[in-house]
Amino acid sequence: MAEFSIIEQYFKQARLYQNNVVLGICDDSAIIAPPSNHELVICTDTSVEGRHFPTTTAAHAVGWKSVAVNLSDLAAMGATPHSILLAITLPQIDHAWLKDFSQGIFDCCAPYAVDLIGGDTTQGNQLTVSVTALGWVEKGQAITRKGACIGDYIVVSGQLGDAAFGLQHLGHPLQQRLDYPSPRCTLGQQLKGLASSMIDLSDGLIQDLKHILTASNVGATLDLENLPLDPVLQKQPQQQQWQYALAGGDDYELCFTISEKHYQILQQQNLSTPITVIGRIEEQLGLRLHYQKQRQTLDLHGYQHFA
Repeated sequence: MAEFSIIEQYFKQARLYQNNVVLGICDDSAIIAPPSNHELVICTDTSVEGRHFPTTTAAHAVGWKSVAVNLSDLAAMGATPHSILLAITLPQIDHAWLKDFSQGIFDCCAPYAVDLIGGDTTQGNQLTVSVTALGWVEKGQAITRKGACIGDYIVVSGQLGDAAFGLQHLGHPLQQRLDYPSPRCTLGQQLKGLASSMIDLSDGLIQDLKHILTASNVGATLDLENLPLDPVLQKQPQQQQWQYALAGGDDYELCFTISEKHYQILQQQNLSTPITVIGRIEEQLGLRLHYQKQRQTLDLHGYQHFA
């Protein structure tokens, strides 16, 4: 089967959600008419079989997660998702796999009205999936990692450590959180004008939060007793709980900083997902971990891309 036949059969949508896609899949490039008074937000992520997902992962889940991790990056800046580009390297043509994979792509796109507008398909030795996501945010409204202020709360969405636990216990119900992360796009948009900084949690809370601290030139203290954990994780030994929640990675929850005043305003909204205050921003540089007001020294590190 030729490349263009694969695209036509599995990746060309019958219709588009966005009315400002001037030209989608059918030419050398896609064309989008940008909305006025908005800025374009772009991110990209590559997943390699055996490195970023187990070789036993279902094709539908591979498709879903390839989109979800990019939408999570858009969510972390308060952007509204618009469309994606897909580049995939296939060792061979497997029609059953392609059908399920493309369905996973479209099933993740649908709740956010995201269109697949282009990309590339090629053959190679290892299954590799790269997605580029595009979104829009009002001029000057994007939330970045730089902006955390002394006294701000540190807040996370959802639960932490589920995906890491699922990876270590394949077949457990929490594997669903590994294979099918939920990008917090609605919450990200609700935080515009309120959060002072934000990041999505892909490599583990400790590692990702440190990006905010470095960019904002501040420090922080986390209260480990406040970490939002699934009951399954709460039954694990304490050190194991912290390993999953602080360094496990693949959560794709949002971590943001926010002033007390703005937090009270946020609490009055009908939030799309639960949030938990887990610490505060401080003047003293570095990240300190406390459990019931006692300092903890933990040798924990997030996901290392070149380990």
